[in-house]
Amino acid sequence: MTETRIDVQVEHKHPQPDEQKHPNTCPSCNSHFRDDELAAALYVCTHCGHHFPMPAWARIEWLADDDSFVEEAADVRSADPLGFFDLRPYTERLAEAELNTGLGEAMVIGHATLDTHPVELAVMDFSFMGGSMGSAVGEKFARACESAVSRETPLIAVSSSGGARMQEGILSLMTLPKTVVAVQDLHDASLPLFVVMAHPTTAGVLASFASLGDVTIAEPGALIAFAGPRVVQQTTREKLPEDFALAEQNLRFGHVDAIVPRPEQRSYLARLLRLFAR
Repeated sequence: MTETRIDVQVEHKHPQPDEQKHPNTCPSCNSHFRDDELAAALYVCTHCGHHFPMPAWARIEWLADDDSFVEEAADVRSADPLGFFDLRPYTERLAEAELNTGLGEAMVIGHATLDTHPVELAVMDFSFMGGSMGSAVGEKFARACESAVSRETPLIAVSSSGGARMQEGILSLMTLPKTVVAVQDLHDASLPLFVVMAHPTTAGVLASFASLGDVTIAEPGALIAFAGPRVVQQTTREKLPEDFALAEQNLRFGHVDAIVPRPEQRSYLARLLRLFAR
């Protein structure tokens, strides 16, 4: 009598402890960094150039001249207009994100100087609920545009987002035209918008203010797409190029003006501010 054997493979939802890597391990070359080493290198791998996510406050501290940044709209927080509940209440997720990141929302705005040039900054942080754009983020960006107009300064926006925040439903989607109108007000005042696309810049944020810059630059290897390659491949059932939706492909198609490594961005933006000075 032949014994029947059944092979069973279990796919774990989360990786096993021995498979998990330290967050400061480079996914490209497996180099490991201490927190202070990574911060000193602007969160860029010194061996292969991989760009780690950069916290919003670290980016602001690097871009703005010393002690020049003044935060605005710090009290703007997301509400829970839909009473949204999936596995946990939305309010609980917001509280957890604030506790883990020290941020009130996925965007920090304020005025500063960059290389002595007055400028308004609107910087997103992906670590706060995937940088998702809800009503509060849209309100903050609109206020950044209003502040830029009132101060007659250019606006620099750094995008890093997974898209609209699903917990706010249609109210989140309504922030897309709100940010577009805010950018139009900025342009009506003859003031420029410079956009820095960090990884990832996708979905609703890409479909709104992130695509409206007078000059748009991207970080190397950043994912820039309305839908990611996995979704597109499943929908079209076609093999996609290896660099599909990455900054390099977007540059070839003219969707961005330049790919600028993070250590060079401050001088690049300073040059733009000089060129667009009124």
